[in-house]
Amino acid sequence: MMETDKMIASLLLDIKAIKLSPDKPFTWASGWKSPIYCDNRLTLSYPGVRNVIRDEFAGLCRQLYPEAEGIAGVATGAIAHGILVAEKLDLPFIYIRPDAKKHGLGNQIEGYFEAGHKYLVIEDLISTGGSSLAAVASLKEAGINVLGMLAIFTYGFPKAEENFREADVKLKTLSDYPSLLELAIQGGYINEDQVASLEKWRESPDSWGK
Repeated sequence: MMETDKMIASLLLDIKAIKLSPDKPFTWASGWKSPIYCDNRLTLSYPGVRNVIRDEFAGLCRQLYPEAEGIAGVATGAIAHGILVAEKLDLPFIYIRPDAKKHGLGNQIEGYFEAGHKYLVIEDLISTGGSSLAAVASLKEAGINVLGMLAIFTYGFPKAEENFREADVKLKTLSDYPSLLELAIQGGYINEDQVASLEKWRESPDSWGK
């Protein structure tokens, strides 16, 4: 039976939620050149895939955080996945905006919650971890006890690992970059000559391709 990390990577490749193009790199919003583009929103259009992700998240929550009293999704990519997990576990759901609203009540956290309650955070993708950890910080400032974070995929940047360690936030992902590369080679998505370039990108994403 295929391991979870490889199974998820295989599904993401199959539906083209992850695209690999080392010879014609993508440009991220940050300006970084990248041989990979990950759009986990596509998983929502495939019931079989989104249900697998939901069930894997729910299983990890039961295993690692049985004390969880609610699920928090990071806007916007993880709102839907967070709701699916909360529904599966019959738990309350809230989500965190990148910034507080400029009108109305000015909320940054949407939904009902009580200070002191234990929440698990759901995220779709981890790059440097900056926006994910900012969401965690917002929850903590509101008095929520953050147990940890689960995400679909991580690029595995050393900077992200350092950021999560410094913030003292536990992170577990369903799949990761090494698992993706292994499957991409096996499936013929990339050839052996492109692997070195892809590995160098993960080590220095800010300077790769320049």
